[in-house]
Amino acid sequence: MLKRFTTAIAALGVAAAMTGPAQAADTAEDIVTKAELSVQSMSKDKAIGEYVRRHLKNAKGVLIVPQMLKGAFMVGGEGGSGVLLVKDAKGKWSYPAFYTLGAVSFGLQAGGSASEVMLLLMTDKGVKAMVDGNRIKLGADVGVAAGPVGGGAEAAVTLGSADVLVYSRSKGAYIGVSLEGSVIEPRKSLNKDYYGAEVESKPIVIDRKYSNAHASGLRNALATARP
Repeated sequence: MLKRFTTAIAALGVAAAMTGPAQAADTAEDIVTKAELSVQSMSKDKAIGEYVRRHLKNAKGVLIVPQMLKGAFMVGGEGGSGVLLVKDAKGKWSYPAFYTLGAVSFGLQAGGSASEVMLLLMTDKGVKAMVDGNRIKLGADVGVAAGPVGGGAEAAVTLGSADVLVYSRSKGAYIGVSLEGSVIEPRKSLNKDYYGAEVESKPIVIDRKYSNAHASGLRNALATARP
């Protein structure tokens, strides 16, 4: 009974984090600009930069949430808007489609608020789930794990079992969390703000029917983040 109650309150916290007034503060262009800065800083981070760059090279897509904001509930939740970009067969990154990530309060559990999150989509299944579904639950619809920072057998097992690898930072420090149970949803309203049409993600990141020169810096940051 207590477990069900706690889960319900956590879910409410996630919903609050995803729909609270702070979410409306950033425009679509703000989110893309901040995502570019996150890619640059995380790929150069002394603790995780090498691993972020290495896995980005092999990733089929990436969801970047440059700022996670806490909800107001006691058990709590965190949420933030971000952008999805997908590689084509030649390794060229798409233009961004917009999403919202809602998570239980993993930052509190790890000792701080996770302000930056990067989800690397390592499999076709991970990409398909993102572009085909209206709502994705990490750990249920796709396998998810904290991005490995070490070598050896443990890292190999993590990579072999996960569709999504998560790298997250709080106040500049790496937090090894998987975000299992977190929910991801598309934001067509932000797509409309950015491209002038309320389109789904697939025409943007797979069919590549939409573009915005403003995203050139973000796409270049991903392209140049090499091992």
